[in-house]
Amino acid sequence: MRITSKNSRVNKFKKIRQSIQKAGTEKFRIKAVPEEDCFENSSGGRITMYSEKVMDHFQHPRNVGEIENASGVGTVGNAKCGDIMRMYLDIDDNGIIQDCKFKTFGCGAAVATSSMATELVKGKTIQEALEVTNKAVMEALDGLPPVKVHCSLLAEEAIHAALWDYAEKHHIKIEGLAKPKSDISEGEEEEEY
Repeated sequence: MRITSKNSRVNKFKKIRQSIQKAGTEKFRIKAVPEEDCFENSSGGRITMYSEKVMDHFQHPRNVGEIENASGVGTVGNAKCGDIMRMYLDIDDNGIIQDCKFKTFGCGAAVATSSMATELVKGKTIQEALEVTNKAVMEALDGLPPVKVHCSLLAEEAIHAALWDYAEKHHIKIEGLAKPKSDISEGEEEEEY
């Protein structure tokens, strides 16, 4: 039986709650608050799943917006969760990324990973930007919960999609760059419970 997105999210929270309780890190009753990506303990305190850096980039995202006449624009999404990320690059004649902006429709982790990805590629060469992986984005944010790793994959693919667009517009080949997926959930199997 396939479970809807909301039910799937609730089940993931239940699994996380169970693992916290088994580990003994929380001695009192824990209630999942899926709408807010956190847990609430029996005394009403909140336990967040996100690092301070993730929360900072979500609440105060850097480089939001569009670049008019961008050198490259890449749009990727995840049909399973509904996140959509668009990355804009301004690349100079020397192949240096002078500016990078994004627009993201999605959860807090999607916004935070977009924001961090723009920070990681600004001022870099095309080759250096190509080396920014989802792992680098997660490490720069001090980690992501396992259920949000796909957001860092979106950020990596958005960079690649924008670089692909740049290469297409300039009729060049960027070594090591493969045509990116527009939907990162392509090829993944459905989760079943």
